[in-house]
Amino acid sequence: LKPGTNVALINGMLHIILKEGLENKEFIHQRTENMDMLQQVVAQYTPEKTEEITGVPKEDIVRAARIYAGTRKGMIVYGLGMTEHKAGSHGVMSLANLALITGNVGRPNTGINPLRGQNNVQGSCDMGALPDVYTCYQKVDDPVANKKFSDAWGCQLPAKPGLKEPQMYREALAGKLKAMYIIGYDPAVTQANISHVRSAMEKLDLLVVQELFMTETAKLAHVVLPAGCFFEKDGTFVNAERRVRKLNQAIPLPEGTKHDWEIISLIASAMGYPMHYNHPGEIMDELARLTPEFAGIDFKRLEGDGLVWPVWDKKHPGTPILHQDTFTRGRGRFNDLLYTPSEELPDRDYPLYLTTGRRLYHYNNGSMSLRNPEIYAISSEEFVEIHPDEAEGLGIKTGDAVRVQSRRGSLEVKARVTTKSRPGSVFLSFHFPETPTNVLTGPGEDLLALTPEYKVCAVKVEKR
Repeated sequence: LKPGTNVALINGMLHIILKEGLENKEFIHQRTENMDMLQQVVAQYTPEKTEEITGVPKEDIVRAARIYAGTRKGMIVYGLGMTEHKAGSHGVMSLANLALITGNVGRPNTGINPLRGQNNVQGSCDMGALPDVYTCYQKVDDPVANKKFSDAWGCQLPAKPGLKEPQMYREALAGKLKAMYIIGYDPAVTQANISHVRSAMEKLDLLVVQELFMTETAKLAHVVLPAGCFFEKDGTFVNAERRVRKLNQAIPLPEGTKHDWEIISLIASAMGYPMHYNHPGEIMDELARLTPEFAGIDFKRLEGDGLVWPVWDKKHPGTPILHQDTFTRGRGRFNDLLYTPSEELPDRDYPLYLTTGRRLYHYNNGSMSLRNPEIYAISSEEFVEIHPDEAEGLGIKTGDAVRVQSRRGSLEVKARVTTKSRPGSVFLSFHFPETPTNVLTGPGEDLLALTPEYKVCAVKVEKR
């Protein structure tokens, strides 16, 4: 699959399903809308055109469409290769089209299931760690939700959404954003176009970082607050199936550190807003009071296998399967989405696609996994994966030192010649600070979420 062409591939599958009459007509009639517009859009994505755009043989596209439409247990599982594109949100919406058109939703072994980048991404979003929502996606600009939270917290909350992360860096460079407080995150390594990110951080009047280790971002901070890791705290995680699991502290906090919630409470109190809890269970109780979907959850009920939200009251067993009879909005709406090319494509000067991702042995910025001697003994340095066709043309062999360059920066790294990379593409991970892959990544952002387009930018590779 050519990087950045997910929407075209899915539209090609939808074309086959409709052309061959494989759609679930009863489900579409009873539970969906906007089918006419979808038909008009996907009509143009013939197998031949889809192959031309995506590089996937048309026979494989037809076969995949028939297999998925022909099962009653069609579960879609996707990762960051779907979302980290200019049209990443559109890609997920296109997957929803596939599920709706075949009726593969609202039953066991069906639906759309994201593989999150970390273990509590779902939980963080559920808790309102987004600029436009409170807990469980209650909208900041909804007057009813705004009043409820303002009354509960004893102050008038902003009535409009805040900034998304890329917008924060732009505002910092413009001199409009003066301070940032970063918790458990290393954007100086993991954000796209990190030269831009570092410039924004260096212009801040105040940068506070709450971390386990002295990461590259922490090195830029005016204040570093030492926190505990997940072995050292009580709390909850929420996984991709919405299962809330209790986390039990296994070992004491190191001397001189505090729990994340304690640090936040102390800062709030010092700034004039008294905030005090004795235990994370009290925070969960407050959450349950303000969030209907969590109303039946408390720490005692989370012992064992936990609960799958929504849990509407203390006797409710949880909801393992959503959308069995209806959708939140009533009918499921088909999205009529055209293929949108990536922001930056290969050209004469930079002829190769760069896709970034992760290695089996390391976790995110490597601040934890690189400190493990057993893991480090297996994987101690980065390498660029390049297809034999490109390697032969460039005179590159496995182990050779090469320079990878984009319009934003360059780095030196060893090469690994492998058919894991498709012809015309190279791959790098971002775990190693000494090989800062994200000096290369580009300006592309998701059209809706503004997630960086980590999976597509244009580079050239030269033997050193």
